[in-house]
Amino acid sequence: MAARLAARAGSVKSSFRTRMLELATGLDDIIALGRGDPDFETPPAIVAAGADALIGGYTHYSPPPGLPELREAIAFQLKLNNNVNYQAKQIIVTNGAQEALLIGILALVDPGDEVVLQAPRFNAFDYMVKVAGGRVVDVPTLEEDDYALRADAIRSVLTERSKLLVIANPNNPTGGLTPHAELERIAKLAEEHDLPVISDEIYEKLIFGGAEHVSLAALDGMDDRTVTVNGFSKAYAMTGWRVGFLAAPEWLMEPAVEIKHTLSICTSPALQRGALAALESGDAAVATMLAEYERRLELVLRRLDDMDISYGRPGGGMYVYANISSTGLDAETFCLELLRREQVMVFPGTMFADPANRHIRITLLSPYDSMEEALARMERFVERARGS
Repeated sequence: MAARLAARAGSVKSSFRTRMLELATGLDDIIALGRGDPDFETPPAIVAAGADALIGGYTHYSPPPGLPELREAIAFQLKLNNNVNYQAKQIIVTNGAQEALLIGILALVDPGDEVVLQAPRFNAFDYMVKVAGGRVVDVPTLEEDDYALRADAIRSVLTERSKLLVIANPNNPTGGLTPHAELERIAKLAEEHDLPVISDEIYEKLIFGGAEHVSLAALDGMDDRTVTVNGFSKAYAMTGWRVGFLAAPEWLMEPAVEIKHTLSICTSPALQRGALAALESGDAAVATMLAEYERRLELVLRRLDDMDISYGRPGGGMYVYANISSTGLDAETFCLELLRREQVMVFPGTMFADPANRHIRITLLSPYDSMEEALARMERFVERARGS
């Protein structure tokens, strides 16, 4: 029966994540520092807006690009906060940022095209490129650079088949934040090679230490070659709502809307009303969550220092990417044994297009007391591993 599968489906195997979850089903008292799902609840004003919309009749299709009032609000916020001049007609509301990324890739990539992606990265990018028939080209980012993306590294992998550059800033799993000056160099490189760019900015409201986030489309010459992808999942603790968006040059909009319509017709109108409430209610709730993430971040970094485990300091996001090679274990073994012996779940870098098998991703998405306990268990495990 497997012979009947399309090649793109036959290449998908059970993931290491599945192995971890299967192991976890037989364990008690697990502290999960693996999933990228905020432990906060969606702010009440947003929930109320979604509920009111359902009661008020937002139960049918919206236009495929989204509710006009939400598209207007997104365009306004992008101008106000990101200095990007997208009009409402250049916005498509999607089922999460992941659908927005897929729409952009399907609209821009032909079979055989090379798509340049930073590594490590969110693993769904690879399958999206495969679905489009493209080929992934890696651009390594380094711990000593705090995993910032570098223009020279991109330049070194470009060929005549390079069709698209995809960047995530800040990045998952590393939290790497690419600084303004480096983004300027990347923008010049994209212009020089006539490359369109998809800029995944889903973590742009979760920036640590008062650092600067810059939207690539705001830089000179980039507004007509950049697809900006963002959403409400992470900053507003709305992962289950599945509302994201893309903002794109006008020349891309007609095919992008048709792809959106084919994939899912529209995003739930009631949930779009919740997203509108998120924009209208201000960022007080986001600021509260960010402050707690920063408090947890300092805890994790302090405890990793105690364990003599190195890392790149994240500039934003929800993650710490730590190098556990000093324990003598590879990352996958480390994760499986840490879960089995200490009931702490973290994920290996091999799940994020990192073949080195030396890194783990630790999330900042459990209550502070739970994270303290998890890190104490991890230290005990590390000491045993080094002792053996």
